[in-house]
Amino acid sequence: MSSAFPLPEPMRLALDCARRAAEAGEVPIGAVVTRNGAVIAQGENRNRRDRDPTAHAEIVAIRAACAHLGQARLGDCDLWVTLEPCPMCAGAIAHARIARLYYGAADPKGGGVEHGARVFAQLQCHHRPEIFPGIGEDSSANLLRDFFAARR
Repeated sequence: MSSAFPLPEPMRLALDCARRAAEAGEVPIGAVVTRNGAVIAQGENRNRRDRDPTAHAEIVAIRAACAHLGQARLGDCDLWVTLEPCPMCAGAIAHARIARLYYGAADPKGGGVEHGARVFAQLQCHHRPEIFPGIGEDSSANLLRDFFAARR
């Protein structure tokens, strides 16, 4: 999405989550789940803090949204995330039946949506969300680039 347009509020919130993750020493990825335009859950990478390899921002947000709604399916919900989901997270998105996926930066090395495993393109994938890449791409990519540059 061009910088000439303001970011949608859910992506701004996802970027805030990513910044909090970075401040905690986690890879800066954030996610937000919305339902009918209202934010119902947020998540940030928590792998190190929780000592949990599955605690990616998307999984954290999906778990919170399911708990909030008291159900295992999120068919009328959207997921906003700062980085293209990995194959594990893409699988969780499919299982949760997320309606629409909006993400910022592409992940040619570890992505599972438009790169790598392309989970939603597999015959075994029984649900495919609508996908909207590149929302807040520059902000998301810069946050990741700065995080890793500071660690080199």
